[in-house]
Amino acid sequence: MTTINATCGDDLQHILDTVPTPATIYLAAGVYDQKIKISRSDITIIGAGAQSTVITHGDYARKIHSDGMQYTTFRTYTVCVTGENVRLENFAIVNSNTDPVKAGQCVALSVNAKAFSAEGMRLVSTQDTLFLAPFPDDLVVRYAGITDEGYYDGFMPRDELFMEGGALHCFKNCEICGTVDFIFGCAEAYFEKCRIVSLHDGRSTAYIAAPAHSLKQERGFCFYDCDLVSDGAEEGSVYLARPWRDFGMSVFTGCRAGKHIAPELFDRWNDTYRYKTARFYYGGMDFACALSPVDWCHELDEGGQERYKALCRQAMAKFGL
Repeated sequence: MTTINATCGDDLQHILDTVPTPATIYLAAGVYDQKIKISRSDITIIGAGAQSTVITHGDYARKIHSDGMQYTTFRTYTVCVTGENVRLENFAIVNSNTDPVKAGQCVALSVNAKAFSAEGMRLVSTQDTLFLAPFPDDLVVRYAGITDEGYYDGFMPRDELFMEGGALHCFKNCEICGTVDFIFGCAEAYFEKCRIVSLHDGRSTAYIAAPAHSLKQERGFCFYDCDLVSDGAEEGSVYLARPWRDFGMSVFTGCRAGKHIAPELFDRWNDTYRYKTARFYYGGMDFACALSPVDWCHELDEGGQERYKALCRQAMAKFGL
């Protein structure tokens, strides 16, 4: 096992690209203004604390890349993970763009791997804070230029674009902050004892999760024993989830939710019919407001709540969380 002690003056990308693996990299307290990609497997990065150790960058969707094209959502990340069995602990990842209305989406962490875990992390942005691959199939086709030969081939690096098979991502004791669709993607992902913080970016409506799981996936996003809190979001303005694609799946169980959560709980995604296929569940929740849930979501009975609690615990155990 290789051990590296890094400080703010170090080039983290160089360290990540050259360190013999498996490796543990310790980050000293401070602000690292760097955009990094973790492409090698079996790397653990541990900070000195989520409030004192920060990796930050400020790319945004409408920014023009060196290739002359806009970044769009998926090239805006501050940190991107494509290596397997990467673990992040006790630091913050921030996308410093704070105006998604004008600048577009702004990813803090993009996870494009099958196995990933995080503990004690703080992820901060506004729209699209945390992306959990794989991509929806139609986006893989589009970005690869498979059906349109005139489309820019190579817009997304293949290690970020296509991932065969499923993914398991676990987050424990983390804080995830954002406004619109700030936890999105297609992974089987579990969030236990996390603090899910809804910020305010000037818009009247916001959404925590935007799942895009395919019908063949039996499990999607699961939030268990989490606190859903507001840091500026107005009362009744935040939905638990809306389906980014048909069959998207999100489960909220054993969580505590503030008054910022909309009484309807879930949204259909604009004027689409995705609500007819969305797989949205809640149960055993402590809500601060009176509810009037949409009639196409499902309330879990005690057996269902116990099932998802067990699935969450099993997933966490695979990563030693």
